[in-house]
Amino acid sequence: MGWALALHGGGGGIPLDYPPEHLQPRVDSLRLCLQIGVEALEAGNPALDVAELVVRELENNPHFNAGKGSVLTCNGNVEMEASIMDGSTKNCGAVSGLKTVVNAISLARLVMEKSPHVYLAFDGAEAFAREQGVETVDSTYFVNEENIERLKQAKEANRTQLDYTQPTLKDLNGEKWIPNGDSQGTVGCVVVDIQGNLASATSTGGLVNKMMGRIGDTPIIGAGTYANHLCAVSATGKGEAIIRGTVARDVAALMEFKGLSLKDAADYAVESIPKNTAGLVAVSSKGEVAMPFNTLGMFRACATEDGYSEVAVWPSTMN
Repeated sequence: MGWALALHGGGGGIPLDYPPEHLQPRVDSLRLCLQIGVEALEAGNPALDVAELVVRELENNPHFNAGKGSVLTCNGNVEMEASIMDGSTKNCGAVSGLKTVVNAISLARLVMEKSPHVYLAFDGAEAFAREQGVETVDSTYFVNEENIERLKQAKEANRTQLDYTQPTLKDLNGEKWIPNGDSQGTVGCVVVDIQGNLASATSTGGLVNKMMGRIGDTPIIGAGTYANHLCAVSATGKGEAIIRGTVARDVAALMEFKGLSLKDAADYAVESIPKNTAGLVAVSSKGEVAMPFNTLGMFRACATEDGYSEVAVWPSTMN
């Protein structure tokens, strides 16, 4: 037993020839956020605090699809969402439809701790943010040339776009696709601390060119985020598939009711949903880590108290 944490920066059709000038900043950012989490755990901070801290760092990084790097809806604005869960109490909080909140994950925690509810969305969530005094900005803060270009490309292909995944030639009516190296991915972090307490936190901007009001798996407890006394899970990928598969809860249920190991439960949950739709990071109360995915790649990192650490993108045989 011992502390452990794992984090992800999204998964999808990450091509093996992903431009190095865009790949390396993401890998470096994961490594930095991993180190921040490790130092917090070594200092004795509880799992919930560490999960929130790491996701805040990822939200503040424009290379990922959360916070500053959030992708745009079909109307050209952001609608961010996040959730957080404390495995020891099963308390949780979630938010959706945020347009001005700098760190959605911290507002989700405030919903958990300062409101009688689990989930607040859109105008109600924005009003709660103002009441709680969290940092907000004008919505133009989240709009930049890169995500405007991504939206333009998705509209031309007449599709929503999963993290990192490029449209097919069929989508483009046979026209040549110009890869956008500035694509981003959903973020998440799972933690078990030295006391054996578990926590999970996930944050995203959703799908490029999504309909206004669309809600994905990230804020849905049991789909994109879950934690209990056995494990903590954060998922990434196509939200609709993850919701239908109740992916995060399935990992915990397979451990609790079927006696599966963390690795076997996580592998089964990911393999049970359509190919090329999802991945997850998970830790157990014993300090084990699992990071399976059924997409081409998933930006991910982990560390354990016994000194093991990993930062990777593609399957381990390909990194």
